[in-house]
Amino acid sequence: MNIRIVGKDVEITEWLQRYIEKKIGKLDRYLPRTQEVLVELRHEATKDANQRNVVEITLYDARGAVLRGEERSHDLFAAIDAVVDTMYRQISRYKGKRLARYRHANADEALFLPEVDESAEEEAPEIVRVKRFAMTPMTPEEAIEQMELLGHNFFVFYNPDEGSINVIYRRRDGKYGIIIPELV
Repeated sequence: MNIRIVGKDVEITEWLQRYIEKKIGKLDRYLPRTQEVLVELRHEATKDANQRNVVEITLYDARGAVLRGEERSHDLFAAIDAVVDTMYRQISRYKGKRLARYRHANADEALFLPEVDESAEEEAPEIVRVKRFAMTPMTPEEAIEQMELLGHNFFVFYNPDEGSINVIYRRRDGKYGIIIPELV
């Protein structure tokens, strides 16, 4: 498992790096096919001092799954601990869905899943609304204009240059990103 640690406005000391590697290394027991883990540490200037340190973990599995968790805290180490707990829940849910989907796993595999507080367990997602709309071909710049007119954070559009449906979104830094899906 390859662990990349990136800091923005945070100094990554050797001690901090070892602490993160120790915590993240334990995730490998529960999801052994993990290829890469990206840990992003940020210090943001927010009004709430309890939300200033942000830790994001993005885990890339060999099967193509991407698991992500983000936590904020006043203390960087508390945020690391909280996001690792979040990742345990993500892994448990991911493995639970895979076990239920394929139905060929042994019951013994459930013993290796981390224990999750049942009260924190989320209910199955429920689709409460389906929205359909006509799409006209447009460039990413036109899609940004349309998104701004609607006051949304993202906009789905057909990009004739790519020949596919794309998603344009506003990032936290105020810039824009584009998602171009590819079939695998």
